[in-house]
Amino acid sequence: MQPYSVPVLPLPARAKPRTAVVASADRSFRQRISEILTGLRWQVRETEGGAEAWGEAESTPPEAVIVDSWLPDLDLDEFLSDFRRRFPDVDLVTAAGNSAAESPRGPYRQELLYALRRSQDFDTAAWKGAPVIGPREPQSVRALPGGAPDPAPPMVLSYSENSSGLQNSGPAAVLRLPAPPAPMRVPEGLPGRLASVADRLPELVGDAPCMLDVSRRIRLVAQRSTSVLIEGPTGSGKEIVAEALHRLSTRSRKPLVAINCAAIPEPLLEAELFGHTRGAFTGAVQGRTGRIEAADGGTLFLDEIGEMPLALQSKLLRFVETGELQRIGDNETVKVDVRILAATHRPLAQHAQEGGFRADLYYRLAVFLICTPPLAGHLEDLPLLVDHFLERMGRDAPAKRISTQALEKLAAHRWPGNVRELEHVLERAAILAGEELIITAQEIDFGAVMN
Repeated sequence: MQPYSVPVLPLPARAKPRTAVVASADRSFRQRISEILTGLRWQVRETEGGAEAWGEAESTPPEAVIVDSWLPDLDLDEFLSDFRRRFPDVDLVTAAGNSAAESPRGPYRQELLYALRRSQDFDTAAWKGAPVIGPREPQSVRALPGGAPDPAPPMVLSYSENSSGLQNSGPAAVLRLPAPPAPMRVPEGLPGRLASVADRLPELVGDAPCMLDVSRRIRLVAQRSTSVLIEGPTGSGKEIVAEALHRLSTRSRKPLVAINCAAIPEPLLEAELFGHTRGAFTGAVQGRTGRIEAADGGTLFLDEIGEMPLALQSKLLRFVETGELQRIGDNETVKVDVRILAATHRPLAQHAQEGGFRADLYYRLAVFLICTPPLAGHLEDLPLLVDHFLERMGRDAPAKRISTQALEKLAAHRWPGNVRELEHVLERAAILAGEELIITAQEIDFGAVMN
């Protein structure tokens, strides 16, 4: 990915620096806008939400405020209206390039619009070029801490269109991963536009088109109350998708309550979901609020929904249809407002056709479908994922890096356990490396590989 350049305008003599506040929960959006405005001689303050942006304006009123199309903590329309009344002289612009109602057009509006347009142009251009692994210069996956010299040979990460595996070209080892297909659109049956880097969420590490499309679909549905079914193999990040959906939703200030339908014995699962009164069954010495009721106003995440017993599916279907539940042992119904997210490693539509899952419940849950890809489907993200996990492990222990040969060994693996397996393999390797700062191929231990 070629870095984009930002024209730097000459600063007039004795000019007062212009200040802008960029409010967005999307760090990549804030960084792009900030870099472009900085090149235009602005001083930029970044905030993650509307309340923080308001506080920045109270502290030192800026010349302009750029607000993303959604705020995680405040209603966008109310924020724009209230901000305009409180700060009538601030040029208030949304990410779409629109000004708030009755907002004055500031003398530098064209520069703000240029920054927004330039950021969007970069997103489009970045993914029209030839695919490469990440935006970084050729380098080892992780530099040694403290500026220590890197004893490992330099590694260039690139694709080989004619290669079916890894190649080594001598001292300057070249890691060649299998060539990716042409730019991927959404999976068949899931129509939509081509995903771009602007859709990327910080929780989802990876620049592969299939990963960007997961982020895009999360952004599209997050602010709605639509039920979402997340399908994908074990270890592919379904729970992370659910957390991102809740974080970006209007329910983010309410709880996200999760329950693993496969981890709780069948006799107890109903009580866990719906709650019970005192004495409702043997051992019920006191009443208990169920997980559904605990999620009132927020989000309920039903992990491994495909493992739920058929009898309990009927009760869940009634709740999904009516929004009412009845605790075990209670004659009264309780109205609960929750948004339902469900996840499964099974192809749930096929499971329903075979009679293992209620078809009517499936259609209630799968209003919107998000599929998390297996790691083998986006191996071009392997270096980014390795770097991400090593950096995270480096917060509690001396940071380590990985050698070229070790990365080649990782790239040749089938990854039946997907990203979760990669994280555990790297943690095991870091332990096996002991005090050494470099993880070599010798420390890459896959353990017992399941067929």
